[in-house]
Amino acid sequence: MIANIDINPDPNAIPIWPLRGSELTAWQADQTGIMSAWCRSSGFTAAAGKFILLPAETGGLAGVLLGLGAAAEQPGDYWAFGTLANSLPPGRYRIEGDLQGLQAYHATLAWALAGYRFTRYRGTEDADEAVACLCLAGGVDGAALKATVKGSFLARDLINTPASDMGPAELADAALALAAEYGGTGTVIVGDDLLTANYPAIHAVGRASTRAPRLIDLRWGATDAPRLTLVGKGVCFDTGGLDLKAAAGMLKMKKDMGGAATVLGLAAMVMAAELPVHLRVLIPAVENAVAGNAYRPGDVLQTRKGLTVEIGNTDAEGRIVLCDALAEADAETPDLIIDIATLTGAARVALGPDLPAFFTGNDRVAAALLQAGQDQDDPSWRLPLFAPYAERLKSNVADYNNVSEGPFAGAITAALFMQAFVSDPDRWLHIDSYGWNDKDRPGRPAGGEGLAMRALFAMLVERFGPGSSWIGIDT
Repeated sequence: MIANIDINPDPNAIPIWPLRGSELTAWQADQTGIMSAWCRSSGFTAAAGKFILLPAETGGLAGVLLGLGAAAEQPGDYWAFGTLANSLPPGRYRIEGDLQGLQAYHATLAWALAGYRFTRYRGTEDADEAVACLCLAGGVDGAALKATVKGSFLARDLINTPASDMGPAELADAALALAAEYGGTGTVIVGDDLLTANYPAIHAVGRASTRAPRLIDLRWGATDAPRLTLVGKGVCFDTGGLDLKAAAGMLKMKKDMGGAATVLGLAAMVMAAELPVHLRVLIPAVENAVAGNAYRPGDVLQTRKGLTVEIGNTDAEGRIVLCDALAEADAETPDLIIDIATLTGAARVALGPDLPAFFTGNDRVAAALLQAGQDQDDPSWRLPLFAPYAERLKSNVADYNNVSEGPFAGAITAALFMQAFVSDPDRWLHIDSYGWNDKDRPGRPAGGEGLAMRALFAMLVERFGPGSSWIGIDT
């Protein structure tokens, strides 16, 4: 199922005792012999994330104590199991104790996610590496775990792959392969055919690259089910265009397709869980390159919706390709549109790299996503669609400028620009994500990351799952 998880219980596996600080004394009192003495002499206090190996009388490993801190009441407390996954000697382990329901699930998920390795360019020396394997705890939904890990690993792989091997064509191939795996369908509109099909903004941004721009369009699920449409920014590399980025600004630009990677990871979770929706995924896949035919500052672009856009900065290309895709998504009036994009540095300045900003006109959707983020320890934060700031996007020659007049509220003005291309903001959710972990954390290695993806999936299960009170309600 998952490389470091075994779905089969094993009573002979090495036990792991997760302990809160208040439980340590009682645990020690229940032990006899070398384990109790070793625990006392080691100075172990059950501090969060700390662990000790317990020796057996025979000299082997009798068990592991893992500290959960004083309370361990939040999902984030169980990321400590991700530390164990990469720290314990190879072998089979099981969770011993009273972890129940979501606690056991979060512990197992942390262990599973810690097993991620991006080895595409590292040869095969680690292929047969022995790992610490956790036997699935009772009550943990193995299917849900597998779907979540699949989606997370897919997003990480796509983002971590450099642009030399993850251009628009390769991104389209990955998307089509995912759809085919679950019995879905897909089409791709490539190059000048985008003009014929009336996607002029996508074409304008991508035409300067030797790798043709394209629109990826996937469908899955019954046509009479509630409609969910995911839109992901697929800028496979962003030079900034003629408004060229500095060298330092380009170093992570392979991740500028992080929105597309995240929606594909989310789509994988939806399809693997067989969520009763009609799923559509739209990804404008381009490379923002520099050439003689690159779009220019001051150009006025046509869009699929018929609105015109003056280009104030060619490095604000994500919203340009997304506006055509959003207009197409909106044309079917789905129950919910979710777009995800590595869109603005302003969102990172406001909230930092680990907390995606989101925007919606629907208070209920916002509350559901905030709650799901808390439940899954996959947080995001709502910023306002503050209508007066739309004035900052005015143009003297077109309907809109693609950037605002000044340096303030960049994430909000970007969201307001895209709102112009959807008819009902109550059925639209926009997420401005960093798509990356800057440093290693338990279960979350440095590199690409589908931020807010697990929370979005939990929200979608609540909204569209069997028995949901949301179905059929005008939200």
